[in-house]
Amino acid sequence: MKNRTILGIICIVLAVAVTFVVAPLVNKAAAGTTNIIRMNKDISQGKKITADDIMVVKVGSTGLQDIVIKDKIAVIGKYATCDIKANTNILSTYLTDTADNADDVFRTLDGTKQAISITINSFAGGVSGKLKNGDIISVIVTTDKGTTIPVELSYVKVITTTTQKGTDKDELAQNEDGTYDLPSTVTLLVNKVQSTLLAQYEKDGKIHLSLVYRGNQATADNFLKAQDKVFTQSADSGVNKNE
Repeated sequence: MKNRTILGIICIVLAVAVTFVVAPLVNKAAAGTTNIIRMNKDISQGKKITADDIMVVKVGSTGLQDIVIKDKIAVIGKYATCDIKANTNILSTYLTDTADNADDVFRTLDGTKQAISITINSFAGGVSGKLKNGDIISVIVTTDKGTTIPVELSYVKVITTTTQKGTDKDELAQNEDGTYDLPSTVTLLVNKVQSTLLAQYEKDGKIHLSLVYRGNQATADNFLKAQDKVFTQSADSGVNKNE
């Protein structure tokens, strides 16, 4: 009986603690809210975000990602790293300080990278006109020896595509009939070896492009780093061979 009495008292104490201490804390945490920044219209990759493009929304703070932007000052004036739909919470990975138009990329060239344009010979060869600035592509080459993706051209960044009239992708306006002029060239960010290979393949073979990745900058950079390793390993092998 004594043990039952003690057990009963403990249960009562625990019940009181849950009712008046734990439950209010849980309810308070669940009821917590915070302001976040959300798009109020669709915006395309590379476009500069203005105050008219965003809205402040109050949401529950529970379960929010750490990279959700909560201050509109951190968004206005930035550029979209990907297409962002209306009513989407803005994440830090969606933003960049620099635009990805051709001129911006050209200004970053420091001698280690080059820009080269190659001809898009067919509608299918250029991914049906759907390539965008910042896309990661593979270059498929057909010669008299067969069709392959050269290891040196597995992952290449698109700077822009350009129409026959000289209009770049990010400056392209819609025609009256709702269509867009198709690109006739694609400009790629490459090193000296890749530049030479592309010029040679365009002269002696046939080039076809395939889209590998479109999305946030960090992931795109991982593809480019993997491509750079090909040349680093090749250089190391050459050094070892010479030694």
